[in-house]
Amino acid sequence: MSIAVTRDTFRLAEVFTISRGSRTEAKVLTVRVTRDGVTGWGECVPYARYDETLETVEAEIMGLPEDVTRDVLQGLLPAGAARNAVDCALWDLEAKQAGKPVWELAGLSRPGPEITAYTLSLAESAQMEASARKNAHRPLLKIKLGTPDDMPRLEAVRRGAPEARIIIDANEGWSAEVYADLCPHLLRLGVDLVEQPLPAGDDEALREIARPVPVCADESCHDRASLPGLKGKYDVVNIKLDKTGGLTEALALRDAARAEGYDVMVGCMVGSSLAMAPATLVAQGALVTDLDGPLLLAEDREAGLTFDADGVHPPKPALWG
Repeated sequence: MSIAVTRDTFRLAEVFTISRGSRTEAKVLTVRVTRDGVTGWGECVPYARYDETLETVEAEIMGLPEDVTRDVLQGLLPAGAARNAVDCALWDLEAKQAGKPVWELAGLSRPGPEITAYTLSLAESAQMEASARKNAHRPLLKIKLGTPDDMPRLEAVRRGAPEARIIIDANEGWSAEVYADLCPHLLRLGVDLVEQPLPAGDDEALREIARPVPVCADESCHDRASLPGLKGKYDVVNIKLDKTGGLTEALALRDAARAEGYDVMVGCMVGSSLAMAPATLVAQGALVTDLDGPLLLAEDREAGLTFDADGVHPPKPALWG
């Protein structure tokens, strides 16, 4: 078996801003594994928040033995972007060689479409209201917040999209005091979920604060090893394949989280349809699906995922799985 890595860049339709900064393109790594003339592929998005770069992740991947299997891979690389791309490529390879879809190989039920959130980038209130009005037809909007001036932004989005469900991603940008002050207003404005309000590693205060709106662990939850540290602080876990290190661990985390009483959100980094494709299998029946990465791009892979009124659909074989 051979492993090849390429770097690909996808232009974004608009500047995408969160509390940590802005970007105009998505830089990803594409991994192809070939065995007996058959090639499977996967995509990952190295993330600086987790000390990942294109260079370091590529080096991890190219350091793997060429005969690596999916089971062996779990012990060779830690949870993260490198393992994700290889794991998903190996799943795709197995499906093509077996002539069966990944969902069947994994013992899952046939997947269907899931309504996905659509993310509104962090901006000034007037701009966010205009963006919300433009996307008010969407059933679920996700708002990027995490600044000292978030209330005017939230109020503006609710004015722009009075009927849409709203979830908030603070990207670790709030303090315990800010979160406590905002809570009554989140209820008043009909917010369904708050994602990672406090910094990971500094979220003990969540044990003592009332959580009338469900709180979701994102940066605080990577894989199954994260679960013990979440108890009493979070109600929902956000599963992202670039955090779990691939579909294999993502499915295991989903089942373990549900067994411990957590609801599940399935999210993504900003990447192409190839990155979202395996996550659509994890998202089946999730409380929140947030796989809108391709909708934020000006360009996507060929045979990209279908998004319509029913949500994001599972991938066609021409794309993955």
